[in-house]
Amino acid sequence: MKPVLATVAALAGVSAPTVSKVINGRDDVADATRIRVQAALTELGYESPMQRRARSTGPAMVDLVIDGLNTPYSMELVTGILDCAAIEDVDVVVGNVTPAKLHRANHEEWAQRMVESGRKGLIMVTSEMTAALLDSFQQRNIPVVVIDPLNPPRQGYSSVGATNWAGGKEATEHLISLGHTRIAYLGGPNAAECSVARLHGYLAALMGHGISSRPEYILAGEFNQAFGVVGTRQLLALEEPPTAIFAGSDSVALGVLEQARHHGLRVPEDLSLVGFDGTPLTEQTLPRLTSVAQPLQEMGRAALRAVLRLAKGEALDSAHMELATELVIRDSTAPPRVTSD
Repeated sequence: MKPVLATVAALAGVSAPTVSKVINGRDDVADATRIRVQAALTELGYESPMQRRARSTGPAMVDLVIDGLNTPYSMELVTGILDCAAIEDVDVVVGNVTPAKLHRANHEEWAQRMVESGRKGLIMVTSEMTAALLDSFQQRNIPVVVIDPLNPPRQGYSSVGATNWAGGKEATEHLISLGHTRIAYLGGPNAAECSVARLHGYLAALMGHGISSRPEYILAGEFNQAFGVVGTRQLLALEEPPTAIFAGSDSVALGVLEQARHHGLRVPEDLSLVGFDGTPLTEQTLPRLTSVAQPLQEMGRAALRAVLRLAKGEALDSAHMELATELVIRDSTAPPRVTSD
């Protein structure tokens, strides 16, 4: 039974006209009052006319928020999500939201808009999670699934990723097996869980083979080509530069290739290189890029399936799912060049 406005008003401690204003999206209501009314609406199970229309007509809808739609990594994930959505008869609303815009967003209004439009859940890709954002969505029972979260803040959210530690270890062990001992790591942001895991895998491989890690060989930046250029320039300026680089993403590896050519270095003769992600560009570079492949499309499919299960009130087998990586050896790695002293 639909609660009347007076019941909602009494629970929220406001007048019925104020409740009506909130339901109809009027902006002449104080934020604190709006929050109380929205909480009362949720508690009483109120459905707006828009919600009822969304529930009774057309396919379910899920929001996808991603920072940077123009990267090979993002496109692979989106392809997996959309393929699964077609099978599940779900519409996906895709939004490109930068970290700065995400921080400025009014999370309460965002969550309420999703409720009003009948969205089933939210998928976020490599985004920085905040307690305020999670609270806003959890209070309205909107499931949130994050792919490769940058900073998991606490329990209460679900995520999909890859076996980043194992992938980082396998990439480094491949270079060690070729005879490299001067191996650098160009990772992503220091706070990014996936990059930290890859770094720890890299360090574990070095330690396991009795190779000391060198702080000057470990650089953190962004998962993009520009950082690959800057980081490689810094590494090659060292008195004893590395003979191999493990790049935290294929996009970073592109920057390494660019800067190596600028310095007149040949890959892999003068510098071996391993990327991470296994995106289609690994077959398009010259030389073709050895890379740790993430099952990106399957990760996207898993995220959408998780959101739909949570929206139905089902429990997930695991709140944090990791899919296996695989090292694919191509042409960008070789034994270190022998030099005469």
